[in-house]
Amino acid sequence: MGETIRFGVSLDSDLLEKFDALCKEKSYQTRSEAIRDLIRGMLVQRQWETCEGEVAGTLTMVYDHHQSGLAQRLTEQQHDNHEVILSTMHVHLDHHNCLEVLVLKGEAEVIKTLGQKLISTKGVKNGHLVLTTTGQEID
Repeated sequence: MGETIRFGVSLDSDLLEKFDALCKEKSYQTRSEAIRDLIRGMLVQRQWETCEGEVAGTLTMVYDHHQSGLAQRLTEQQHDNHEVILSTMHVHLDHHNCLEVLVLKGEAEVIKTLGQKLISTKGVKNGHLVLTTTGQEID
């Protein structure tokens, strides 16, 4: 970790008031903590948007397991990409619907491609890929 550097930020008073309210709502002890998180968030977003480096994340899907062949197609796609899937959790929501969560880690482009492929599989009702950093590049 590098040395701590202090710098000033100029803001409109209305914007600062809104920022302070947000900091309070999110339980930040100081503005600096909130600003650090905002910067880290932007760096992580840039990392996965540009498909650079290793990322971690989760893929959540809801689907009807009674749809012909769907569970098998999803499982085959997962086996084809086993090297980036750390863990899976399968939950039966009701008689028809299942929730599946995959924990992923690997190259950003591979993770994004896999996520889109699974989410767009015919029969998946809803899917959402959430990416974050592995923590290696951000202090």
